[in-house]
Amino acid sequence: MNEDEHCLEIRTYFVRGKNALVARGCFTELYVEHYLTLSDHGLRFGEGLDAKFKEAVAAVCLYAACRPHDEVVAWTLHYEDPACNIFVTADNPAGKVVGTIHTENVRTAGKCLLYGDVLSGNNPLRRSTIEFCEGDSPFVAAGRFYLQSEQREARYFTHSEEDFVLVGAQPDCDLEWLKSLDEKAVRELDQKEELRLLEIRKFHWKCGCSLEKMMGILAPVMQRDPVALFGEDASVTMRCPRCGAAYQIAREELEKFCEGSAPSLPPVG
Repeated sequence: MNEDEHCLEIRTYFVRGKNALVARGCFTELYVEHYLTLSDHGLRFGEGLDAKFKEAVAAVCLYAACRPHDEVVAWTLHYEDPACNIFVTADNPAGKVVGTIHTENVRTAGKCLLYGDVLSGNNPLRRSTIEFCEGDSPFVAAGRFYLQSEQREARYFTHSEEDFVLVGAQPDCDLEWLKSLDEKAVRELDQKEELRLLEIRKFHWKCGCSLEKMMGILAPVMQRDPVALFGEDASVTMRCPRCGAAYQIAREELEKFCEGSAPSLPPVG
């Protein structure tokens, strides 16, 4: 199978005369891979959470496609009602996208927050945090994040079902034009404005988690307090914090891993 036939393509354009950047992608193939992962690991989210998750995936991918090639972007959107953390990440160097929704043991914060992490080359991890309203969609929250992190206006639009667009201001942007855009105007951009294709970036739905990496995460807990981890059980189920994949880990296997493992393993991803 040709992997490129089942990937997400995001095209970025420069709008001449308006000084704006446009990113657009159809996310159908990516969503199919997401649902296959859910099916494989017995996961299911309510319709409301699923819609927010799909929008969050689109938001982070379109944002990442406008960022430098060496950046990895990870967002966590915390909602209070119902309490959940929506995690999504787009890895530009590897061309990977993945995410999941955490609904168990989620701490309430009294407000909705978007935590944005950026890793670029060998530079330290950078984190930004913005507050948004409970009723805000991920697109609205992402627009507020863009304004804070980039110090520029940005807006997300639905072009058609599972086909989304980000329009972001560049220096000397026509802000009046940008703020006046609606979905009809966005669908007619290529007819009304002069667009110059900048590049095409490709992303695949892929986590890279494994049993060994999950055991690496559990190893410190096992070495510190195995009873708290296993109790009287012979095994424990752990879900990957990035994609939700379930791993059944036997106590005996983890004990052997701890005996022969290095002090630490690379993070999942």
